[in-house]
Amino acid sequence: MRLATLLSIGLFAGVLHAQTTVTVTTGPANSEQTWYSLANGVVGSAPLSEWDLAFEIQGFTASILANGAKGIVLYKAPYATVDWALVDTNGMSTTWTTSYNSDSDWSSGAFNQGLTTDEFDLGWGVYNMITHSVVGDSLFVIKLANGTFKKIRIDALATGSYTFTWADVNGANEQTASVNKAAYADKNFAYYSLENSTALDREPVNTTWDLLFTKYTTLIPTAYGVSGVLSNKDITSLRVDGVDPSLADWTSAPFDSVINTIGYDWKTFNMQTFQYEYDQDLTFFVQDQAGSIWKLLFTEYGGTATGDMTFTQELVSAVSVDDRATNGQAVVFPNPATDAVNVLFDVPAAEAVLTIRDVAGHLVRTDRFARLTPMSTRVIDISGFGAGIYSLR
Repeated sequence: MRLATLLSIGLFAGVLHAQTTVTVTTGPANSEQTWYSLANGVVGSAPLSEWDLAFEIQGFTASILANGAKGIVLYKAPYATVDWALVDTNGMSTTWTTSYNSDSDWSSGAFNQGLTTDEFDLGWGVYNMITHSVVGDSLFVIKLANGTFKKIRIDALATGSYTFTWADVNGANEQTASVNKAAYADKNFAYYSLENSTALDREPVNTTWDLLFTKYTTLIPTAYGVSGVLSNKDITSLRVDGVDPSLADWTSAPFDSVINTIGYDWKTFNMQTFQYEYDQDLTFFVQDQAGSIWKLLFTEYGGTATGDMTFTQELVSAVSVDDRATNGQAVVFPNPATDAVNVLFDVPAAEAVLTIRDVAGHLVRTDRFARLTPMSTRVIDISGFGAGIYSLR
């Protein structure tokens, strides 16, 4: 006698939106940085070359970025801060440490590299628990995009302001500037141009965007400029590789806050055909500012000629939207069953996805249903299932 299969009903996925094709541009030669909201589209764009340094506004990590994608190179100089007047570039190209922004964490900029075991060491300075300020303890030499070299130090982060000093390596043309965090309270970073001695407010409000389309530096293994997509702080995402995109499941693994989950390597350049190629079994899921889940498939890159990045996006799980069936229910009968079950949906939906997993969490079946009306019933064949308990979502 064949044993019955017991099915337990999980959360109903709700209504899915149609797949939409989107092109976001970074301009010829990737000259623009473009901030994008999955729900609302492009929310801002600014020239990549206009800034040299970026100062973190939120949190306690005091990250300071150097614009490596512009061609800036930062070296940590083997001098104490009291030796500011003695700095030169002897040995810089052979023995000094070259510092780059992390491409996985906004809070680990080029100036924050080479940390010691001191938990209060921020790379460029040390946090003082008594004064609640950060006092600079490091000197740097920075090569600007125009080819000139400057020595630079971050003097302090105190009373809500970064103060920093830079000069020609020989000490000429010394300047000191400050950036007040309060002036950029709703941004992730405040920006500064050393070439123009100008502070820049160039970033959209941090709650209005999910993804940044940009050129940035990665280590593969040496520093190399790439074009791709980085996530906003606190935006989480999931990379599903080696799975047919039609079967990719956003519940298959935990989401992560690593900012380069999408990154640049959804495309590769074929040196024989001189064309970009795209991974056909690569899917990204991104949870946006509102908590909704979007499915992204990248399909085209225009190269440096246009800087266009094309992808499809599809809403697969909505949060706090009245017309997306957040209270939807589904009923399975008969249950237990041996050959087939009926799934009764109690809400209208343009499209819905039903997934079935075994007790180990392995995906055993996926069905897509279109044009559901209230009290719609669909029949699912389970004759090939072994006896056991399965969950439906």
